[in-house]
Amino acid sequence: MWWDSWADLGRILAVGAAAYVSLVVVLRFSGKRTLAKLNAYDLVVTVALGSVLATILLSSDVSWAEGLTALALLAALQMLVAWASARWGGVRSVLTARPTLLFREGRPLPGPMEEQRVTLDEIRQAVRASGSGDLADVAAVVLETDGSFSVVPSSKIGNWSAFEGVAGAEVGATGDQGA
Repeated sequence: MWWDSWADLGRILAVGAAAYVSLVVVLRFSGKRTLAKLNAYDLVVTVALGSVLATILLSSDVSWAEGLTALALLAALQMLVAWASARWGGVRSVLTARPTLLFREGRPLPGPMEEQRVTLDEIRQAVRASGSGDLADVAAVVLETDGSFSVVPSSKIGNWSAFEGVAGAEVGATGDQGA
């Protein structure tokens, strides 16, 4: 349908402007973490916020007040989950996956790659994107909790202390990389 009425367009303009301002206020109040790209849960909340905004704009069955309540609820729940996960490791482990070592000292790790459904071509792409052209110069490639790849060149690996908590890169008590 190409056209319904001026009233529908006016509603979208009025409610859309109010919803936009409301979303900005809610996001400002809830803090940076609400839209952080940290894990799958954060992504779901971000998509849900967008979906609520679209519903407020396009559905005349949803009032601005109902939409604002939904936006505020999602932001409040995100704040609660972020607060709980920062304080209790058990909550964090339920909501976020551990980062995983996929490539070590110039060699791919087939088990973790298969488990995480990552191909060698994807690792090569991440290495190229990091500015390196030789896999032999790469000490580690990690699939992070947000789905991004971290590439650490051999010249910068140090004692592997930044790899504490990374699956497959257990660090010993002395800080040396374990098996």
